[in-house]
Amino acid sequence: MMWLFQDLVAIQREIYLAFADRIKAFAESGDWSLLATYLPMGVLFGAVHALTPGHSKAVLATYLTGSSASVPRGLTVSLVLSFVHVGMSVLIALLSLPLVSVTLGSVGRAPLLEDLSRGLLGAIGVWMLWQGFRGTGHVHGHGLAAGFAAGLIPCPLTLFVMTFAISRGVPEAGVAFAVVMMAGVTLVLASVALAAILFRRQLLQLLSSRPKLLDRVTRAIQILAGLILAAVALNSLLD
Repeated sequence: MMWLFQDLVAIQREIYLAFADRIKAFAESGDWSLLATYLPMGVLFGAVHALTPGHSKAVLATYLTGSSASVPRGLTVSLVLSFVHVGMSVLIALLSLPLVSVTLGSVGRAPLLEDLSRGLLGAIGVWMLWQGFRGTGHVHGHGLAAGFAAGLIPCPLTLFVMTFAISRGVPEAGVAFAVVMMAGVTLVLASVALAAILFRRQLLQLLSSRPKLLDRVTRAIQILAGLILAAVALNSLLD
């Protein structure tokens, strides 16, 4: 498993270095064709990056497994998560004002936003617990909120690219890269969302002939998902 992670990191490094060269060339010439021909690699970069640990994949899968979200809803949640995750880095880099010093404790990290993200996810987890113990058996709503909360932690690699592009005087190149990178991140997170929802549907279909057991299992999944979200949030806030 370690070799796979190392390969993913190596691929990211190669794409990043190559794209840095394109940003330099674009900054010197202003020729968009130098950048545009390489932008599709940003999709691969985003997908590979999203496959590495982090990016709230486990949080997304946990929430969707314990919720009653449909496939379109789940895909929308994954899109919101991807957009906020990448977009937050773009905003931080473009603003590069007091927000940076307030939210960034070290390179690529945003402690304040991380705490806000975990706090919101913890609140959603508690809500899922409450509904599970009440016996509703379903979690309605909160999907987009969960995606937004999980995505609040900015993407460090997007931040690096944006900072590099801004330092070269071409922030538009960083934004263009962020857009295509977000597409790759979305592909991976959408796959995770789809797998979680199909798993839940398959499990519930197997139990459809036993309504009482179905209700117990549904509530148990919901309670377990709520516990995991609340525990992850609490552990992160206490660290």
